[in-house]
Amino acid sequence: MCDNNDGLFRLNRDHKEICEMDWSDKVETYNIDDKCGRYNNQSTNIQFHPSSVKFEESASTPETWAKFSHDNIYKAEREKQASVNLRALIDNILHDVSEDLRMQCAAVNEAFAKHLEELDDTKHKLEHHLKKTLKEIGDQEANIAALKQAIKDKEAPMKVAQTRLYDRSFRPNVELCRDAAQFRLINEVEELTESIESLKKKLLEAEQSLRNLEDTRMNLEKEIAVKTNSIFIDRQKCLAHRTRYPSTLKLAGYQ
Repeated sequence: MCDNNDGLFRLNRDHKEICEMDWSDKVETYNIDDKCGRYNNQSTNIQFHPSSVKFEESASTPETWAKFSHDNIYKAEREKQASVNLRALIDNILHDVSEDLRMQCAAVNEAFAKHLEELDDTKHKLEHHLKKTLKEIGDQEANIAALKQAIKDKEAPMKVAQTRLYDRSFRPNVELCRDAAQFRLINEVEELTESIESLKKKLLEAEQSLRNLEDTRMNLEKEIAVKTNSIFIDRQKCLAHRTRYPSTLKLAGYQ
């Protein structure tokens, strides 16, 4: 197509030069004949030119003159029509290409819109999950505080029971008896010890759970930041540029 266009352009240029030369010759001839037509017997600028009384060997005949002029006009019209046809073909191609580009632009915009919708949906889900995670962190922190307080609350009863056992270990002689009080005190200490160990185990589990929740929170915040940045780039930068996408006429070179 480019080769055809370039070739036709050269032909048009060549025929333009030929037509311009022919037109220039005819204008000059018209001026000469007009000048000759104005001569009369009273003209002051007439004189003898005996050497001009002849036919020039290179002179054309009316037939060759008419044919030359006709051929120039015919060739010029032919190349002009070829240019018109080629221009119409090029216009159709440009129109089709422009339409294809606009359709592709619309498809890309639709893909952007769908992707942004997915990003917004994912971001909202992440934010909802983060909200739940923050609540769980708060609940777990309260649970840890309660467990620590529960362990601390067991210290005084443990001290009382162990102090009683300690003081009773000084009972003299046969009074150092394994009586019911002694068994109850030992059972109390064992129960308190078991309860404290259970609370400490729960505390360790709660603290590990809190660390896991904090890791989850950090990951969620990072993901939300990434999604927010992606949305900003696509919506504020990419789509903003795409709103200035040229029209079909501009793509075809008409604007």
